[in-house]
Amino acid sequence: MDSFLSLDWLADYKIPVDDAAEAAFDWLETHMIWFFDGLAAILEAMTGAILWTFETIPALILIVIFVGFAWVLQRNWKVCAFVGLGFLFILNQGYWEETIETLTLVLSACLLCMSIGVPIGIAMAHRPRLYSFVLPVLDIMQTLPTFVYLIPAIVFFGLGEVPGLVATVIFVLPAPIRLTHLGVSNTPKPLIEAAQSFGATGRQLLWKVELPSAFPQIMAGLNQTIMLSLSMVVISALVGANGLGKPVVSALNRVDKGLGFESGLVIVVVAIILDRMLRVNRS
Repeated sequence: MDSFLSLDWLADYKIPVDDAAEAAFDWLETHMIWFFDGLAAILEAMTGAILWTFETIPALILIVIFVGFAWVLQRNWKVCAFVGLGFLFILNQGYWEETIETLTLVLSACLLCMSIGVPIGIAMAHRPRLYSFVLPVLDIMQTLPTFVYLIPAIVFFGLGEVPGLVATVIFVLPAPIRLTHLGVSNTPKPLIEAAQSFGATGRQLLWKVELPSAFPQIMAGLNQTIMLSLSMVVISALVGANGLGKPVVSALNRVDKGLGFESGLVIVVVAIILDRMLRVNRS
């Protein structure tokens, strides 16, 4: 009776979650390897093209381009000065190559997450049933420990940039989906009614009313995508991805306090630079 009340017997009837997951991975690895190989080739080509572009442009010219981009977005000389000084500090510390590799990973993740997340967020805002179906999936994607994503990424894509990018995209994707859904679904009803009264079609309503109204939230989703992608830099380095995560992992293995603080500070500088460049001015 006591053993029954303690529920020890429940462990004897364990639901075989691990066996089911392993069987699913084995099936995918056997029957869908062509898909994962093709996806890996596409992702490698994309990251390789971005990295080649960054490496081809001289460092100082690339810094000037980033400063100019910051001016176009913010029209604030203080932000531009910070961006320029931040990149010069990174160059001074000898982390330029690692920074370029990290920016490649972040930019690739942003392109994938925004191109997937924004359409899904729009669809969820227009279809409540789809929202109720996707919401639990987003909760699982955001609450699973990030290291869990590395297991299937390694199984299907091996070591290198691609598994790090895939794990980053899975972890980051809920942010642009949620914020796009929030922005579109909170479009003021008077604006929608006014557009409909003038005979706007569904497409015109989306492009001329809902998306402009949701633009601050979409940009906030982009900002969160960048910040969360940077948070995955160190974790991606554990599966062979290059970038600023590698010196952090090396410092951790060697218990090198100086190297760990130095490389961590560079990651912080990159994060602040990108945050200031893409921050939406609500004034």
